[in-house]
Amino acid sequence: MNSNYISYQNYNQVNCTESPLQSAEYENCIFQNCNFEYADFSGFKFNDCEFVDCNLSMVKLNSTAFRDVIFKNSKMLGLAFDSCNDFGLSFKFENCILSNSIFYKLSLRKTVFKDCILHETDFSEADLRNAAFLNCDLSGATFDRTNLEQTDFRTAYSFAFNPDNNKMKAAKFSPSNLSGLLLHHKIIIDKNA
Repeated sequence: MNSNYISYQNYNQVNCTESPLQSAEYENCIFQNCNFEYADFSGFKFNDCEFVDCNLSMVKLNSTAFRDVIFKNSKMLGLAFDSCNDFGLSFKFENCILSNSIFYKLSLRKTVFKDCILHETDFSEADLRNAAFLNCDLSGATFDRTNLEQTDFRTAYSFAFNPDNNKMKAAKFSPSNLSGLLLHHKIIIDKNA
């Protein structure tokens, strides 16, 4: 067995500045209360892992593999997910801060973002078919030439993008957040009328 294969391990309160994580393939591992800020995960593989209450801000993700990975209650500022290994790329985000992150051109079909802050996050040219933004703050997020077919925005808020520049067939919205699709037309919506 490869010594760079680690499975069913729990990592608690790891601080990468004191003890960097070993470059390896991690499977069914849980990382809890860890500080990985500015760490280099280039070439790492994470399969069926969970990151809970972690700081992953500014982590380098060159050729990093995330397959069925769950992120919960984590700070993940400025991550370039577009530099990840896109083979089998799949993850779920719950109560995470993903501001200033980049998902450019990634296939994110059926990806769930729940209770996340996604300020200034770039989803340009991504495939978000059947994805869901559940109670997410999308202030300043970029959707440009993005496939949003059947994407669920019903409880998302603070987004503004041009539907003419995106594939939108069967995308789901609520009456309260439709104004974000009309801002580029400079239409005034009077909620007092």
